[in-house]
Parts: sequence; C-alpha cells; structure tokens
Amino acid sequence: MVEDIADLPKGQAARRERVLLAALELGSEGGYEAVQMRDVALRADVALGTIYRYFSSKDHLLAAALVEWARDLERRVGARPPRGDTIADRMEDILGRASRDMERKPRLSAAVVTALSSSDAGVAECQEEVGLVMGRIQQHAFDDTFDPVVRDQIIRMLGHVWFSSLVGWVNGWVGIGQAGDELASAAHLLLDQYG
Repeated sequence: MVEDIADLPKGQAARRERVLLAALELGSEGGYEAVQMRDVALRADVALGTIYRYFSSKDHLLAAALVEWARDLERRVGARPPRGDTIADRMEDILGRASRDMERKPRLSAAVVTALSSSDAGVAECQEEVGLVMGRIQQHAFDDTFDPVVRDQIIRMLGHVWFSSLVGWVNGWVGIGQAGDELASAAHLLLDQYG
C-alpha cells in the first residue's frame, strides 16, 4: 500500500507534501517534461536526496501525486454522494467528476497518465492504490444489495476503459470530450441492465 502522508511523522509528512505539491505545480505549468527532480527539490525547498528518500523516480513521484488526487476525490464523493436514479447514472456522475477534475489541469493530467505507463516498481504500487481508491469511490454508485463480485468486475472493466480513454486523450487520439463519452457509454452498456 502506498504510504499516506498522515502516517508519517509531522516533519517528514510536511516535506513529502511539499515535494508532491511542487511536482503538481510543475506538472500543471509545463506537463511531464517540466517535472525535473532538481526543479522539484528547489520549489519544495528540500535536498534532492530527500525526494529520492520517498520516490524512486519522476514517474513514481507523479504517480504518488495521482494517489493523493484520487484520495481527495474520494473525500469529496463521500461528502457529496453521486446523483442519479440508476446505478449507471450514479456511475456516470462519479466518473464525470473525475474526468472534469483531470480536464481542468490538462498538462498535469497528461503527466500523471504518462507516468502511470512506467515499469517503475513504485509506480506499480501507486497504480494499485489508485485502483483501490477509485474502486471504493465507484462503489458509491451501487446499493448494498448488489452482488459484490459482479460489482467489482464492473468497476475493474470501467477502470480499464477509463485508463485507455485517458491514454488516447494524452496521445491526441481523442479529445477529452470523446474520452468522457466513451466512459459514459461503457458505464451504461455495463449497468443499464440493472436498472
């Protein structure tokens, strides 16, 4: 499991958070290429070695930033549950919120999606954690009587469609609107049968 800032001693948590925020700022400003470890260290006001204490690579750092983004989305969805009369409508609301968040910061979104394609072991842990968090978020679309095995399979399939759509968007194959439409279509194809 990816280390949560809240689990670290106060000083370490503050340094790690500054590093994450610096990476997010640089990624928002200039995308993947703008996130250079030396620049992150300067902006976060930490030694370069401090960054490598927490993150094995730039990709690991960006993937960890995505974990924090997903955890923040989880808190927001928990505070304001999804709207809709059907499971598909509620799922579309959840996935729409996530996509709109990414659309607001296209350079950063492209950077984190690019980072997720890395073979870095730290990235793999972050990928798993993002999947777990997004799965918990998507569970809000279902009622308690829904078969948990089928629910988890649907969530996993939607995760694949979402990642594929994001890769298409990042690489310029589709616009963000089309990526969102594909995700909504997949949600309805999988869930409309359940009412």
